[in-house]
Amino acid sequence: MAEPIRILHVLGGLSIGGTESRIMDLYRCVDREKMQFDFLIHTDKEQHFEKEIEKMGGKIYRVPRFLVYNWFGYKKKLKQFFSNHHEFRAVHGHMTSTAAIYLPIAKKAGIPITIAHARSAGVDSGLKGWITRLLRLSLHKKADYLLTCSKEAGYAVYGKKCMDSGAVEIVPNAIDALKYCYDPVLRKQKREELGIGDKWVIGHVGSFREAKNHTFLIRIFKEILAKRPDAVLLLVGDGPLRPQIEEQVRSLGMEERVLFCGRQSRVNGYYQAMDFLVFPSLYEGLPGTVVEAQVAGLNCLVSDHVTKEVGITKAVTFMELNRPAEDWADFVVKNAEYTRESLYEEVCKAGFDITTQLKRYQEIYKMEQK
Repeated sequence: MAEPIRILHVLGGLSIGGTESRIMDLYRCVDREKMQFDFLIHTDKEQHFEKEIEKMGGKIYRVPRFLVYNWFGYKKKLKQFFSNHHEFRAVHGHMTSTAAIYLPIAKKAGIPITIAHARSAGVDSGLKGWITRLLRLSLHKKADYLLTCSKEAGYAVYGKKCMDSGAVEIVPNAIDALKYCYDPVLRKQKREELGIGDKWVIGHVGSFREAKNHTFLIRIFKEILAKRPDAVLLLVGDGPLRPQIEEQVRSLGMEERVLFCGRQSRVNGYYQAMDFLVFPSLYEGLPGTVVEAQVAGLNCLVSDHVTKEVGITKAVTFMELNRPAEDWADFVVKNAEYTRESLYEEVCKAGFDITTQLKRYQEIYKMEQK
């Protein structure tokens, strides 16, 4: 039997994040006798998906984190790596902050296909964000394929001229949609497990970092609680800003009303337990959370800083981020009552199901070539 082709995905890590989860959804669906995924990550710490990857036959490689001052050392490590690994059909770079460094090195080492994939429409504030923008300036010239999860992410990473030229292909962040369908039995079970009974549940799924804007979310929930004393806030995720948000919750005396659920590998049950998703991000690429929530039949109030392409169904409403927290709360409370039904069919028709995307990736990776 012929060996499977191998695709190297380059990421910061393999924790439970949006990009990582989407790649894992794809990996679980591929015929692994024909195609295998390997991963090059920028951390020494063991990550959430590592054991599953190894069980499925994938390999994990590590390089040091890029810290600007280690520019030459970083390039040296990458050159050593690709000089020793010629087995990949393609290098798929989801980490666009340094893709202009590692993709040309991979190409020069003989990797047939190099891919840059824009997954986010913003950068961190301060010096780190400035350096990221600088490193991305030439990225459009340094990959065979330029992909983006949304127009907004594409403009942010590749620039207006490149996007308007048609050089960039939009490949939405697809999900394994069927597993998120509304399930009233699972909803009851999860609510019992969480001890929230018949409470009215506002939900959010996302890592605790600047882009997700948890500080504003807590202020929104404070206003909601003033109007609906039966409300609770369910926060799924983890990250560096979690202690800060926990302190904010304590300072407002809402410890009994905000549930910090941590990082979860199986998030579907949490969507089922929710009644409304509030998503006030400062920026996004194309958030899978909002797509998953729609399949689960949740009404979603989403920041206008998030790409409109995520508004697949009537369940999504966009609100200006400069509106006060009270306006956000008023909308959620006024629209609390609605008929809960899965929007699986609509999401699939819009091309957000994983099976549609798998076919396109197989074409890009040129699986038909020997």
